[in-house]
Amino acid sequence: MNQRIVVVSASFGAGHDGVATELTRRLTARGRRVERHDFVDLVPGRLGRVLRAGYHRQLTAAPRTWGWLLAAAGAGAGTAARLTALADQALLDAIGPGTAAVVSTYPLASQALGRLRAQGRIAAPVCTYLTDLSVHPLWIHPGVDVHIGLHDDAARQAKELGAADVRVTAPAVGPGFRAAPRPDGTGDPRALIVAGAWGVGSIERAAADVAATGAAVPVVVCGRNDRLRRRVERQGDAVTLGWVDDMPALMRGCDVVVQNAGGLSSLEALTAGLPVLTYRCIPGHGRTNAEVLDRIGWVPWIRDRAGLAGGLRRAMTGPPRFDPAPARAEDVILELAG
Repeated sequence: MNQRIVVVSASFGAGHDGVATELTRRLTARGRRVERHDFVDLVPGRLGRVLRAGYHRQLTAAPRTWGWLLAAAGAGAGTAARLTALADQALLDAIGPGTAAVVSTYPLASQALGRLRAQGRIAAPVCTYLTDLSVHPLWIHPGVDVHIGLHDDAARQAKELGAADVRVTAPAVGPGFRAAPRPDGTGDPRALIVAGAWGVGSIERAAADVAATGAAVPVVVCGRNDRLRRRVERQGDAVTLGWVDDMPALMRGCDVVVQNAGGLSSLEALTAGLPVLTYRCIPGHGRTNAEVLDRIGWVPWIRDRAGLAGGLRRAMTGPPRFDPAPARAEDVILELAG
């Protein structure tokens, strides 16, 4: 029972790390010793930080090119193998002997771990936690023992891409995101606009569009993007916030969440019983996540300004449809760890 579990995440935004933090908390509470590693730090030299900075610039300066690159990467398994091979020795050193299981919450880490596992260089079973509802090919490697998906639709996608063993669990979100009473109805409804830790996407336009509907007052979380915060403040049509430490409390004070990437914030809001809409989604994974979330009925995708007012009002008149699986990700990991 003293064998440790190694979790490999990546500081590309906050979504991958957020899941890793919650899995670490849950596994630790179950008596396991957990060690976490950032894939950015496992790549030699400054390459990991260069990749992270490039991804950040691409999302903020030329987001459409990120969609093109993500599509091309689906056919670039050889490039991914060469890139992730640079982290092989650091991964092997991080895992070492006495490890009961390895968990990845980042696709390139999953590629590296799956390859090392298939080569017999990692003895511990490997699990990938799919943080997105849309499954990109880079998430899947046949050497990974178990893939965890957050819906039957994600499990289907993973299996079609070659995953042999896929388990469906509820999202791993923090304990603060539990269903709570909705606002009491006094005052104007509030639409919480989220854009991840980096504050990416057409946030100013989304805030202006929400304000123009008259259906809700936009409350914009700009994350660590101070320039975005200043731009939204100059518009004068929204409440603006920077980095928020207590997101559960903020969500409890709002009536609906408007998001653009389909990531962890969406799942946190749904778990808290808050309706969520997708609007002005970012290219790449933002668009593919929007398609899946809309298809399964969890998060309607509002595709244009004309549908925004009606979408907001419909969302705020009833509870969201959110039917997560009863299984929990930590139980799957502990079973794998023996």
